[in-house]
Amino acid sequence: MSFKLEGPVLEGTLVRLEPLDHRHAADLAVAAEEDRSSYGFTWVPTAAEVGQYIDAQLARAATGRLAPYAQVAKSSGRAIGATAYWEPRLWPAGDDLCAIEVGFTWLAQSAQGTGLNVESKLLLFRHAFESWGVARVDLKTDARNSRSRAAIEGVGARFEGVLRNWSRSWAPGEDGRLRDAAIFSIIATEWPDCRPRLEERLAGILERRGLDASGRVRASR
Repeated sequence: MSFKLEGPVLEGTLVRLEPLDHRHAADLAVAAEEDRSSYGFTWVPTAAEVGQYIDAQLARAATGRLAPYAQVAKSSGRAIGATAYWEPRLWPAGDDLCAIEVGFTWLAQSAQGTGLNVESKLLLFRHAFESWGVARVDLKTDARNSRSRAAIEGVGARFEGVLRNWSRSWAPGEDGRLRDAAIFSIIATEWPDCRPRLEERLAGILERRGLDASGRVRASR
């Protein structure tokens, strides 16, 4: 049977990744408008555009090329951003998945730097490598987006280079133009070392926030 891209619910301590749906629209509209100053190179809808954004992502999902998620903060139960699996690639001589991209990621300003992105990447990478058995996970961003590039490197992906005029630009005033894309990856042989580093980083974030491994506030001694 040919591989079919479907993203299951992925649950961690801080975040739950739920397949994107219109039930997330109201929360995402609030999240997207908190502070848009960090979205200069990223496709993040305005509050008025969230419905169209979800429609566009679900249309991509219907083609089999995308599995979009809402990122839901477990502390509040509210959707605070989005992410996705994207562009599945099969082995040349079979129907099994060879590689997948993680992208279309954004978080509300209040959720940035809280550990949710780290845990989301851990959940997505772990499922890709350990459930789907991929050989490679891709990530890419606008080559000018130094903040995004640092975040990608921070979750263990290796920089491979810049592909010029590679994909659509989301920068303001650049409609219809192409951007240079900075390409990163993690390959299967790197995952056994990458996973514990991500888990250790997440544990440190939980400790600094005074939370235990289940996300509850640590009891005072």
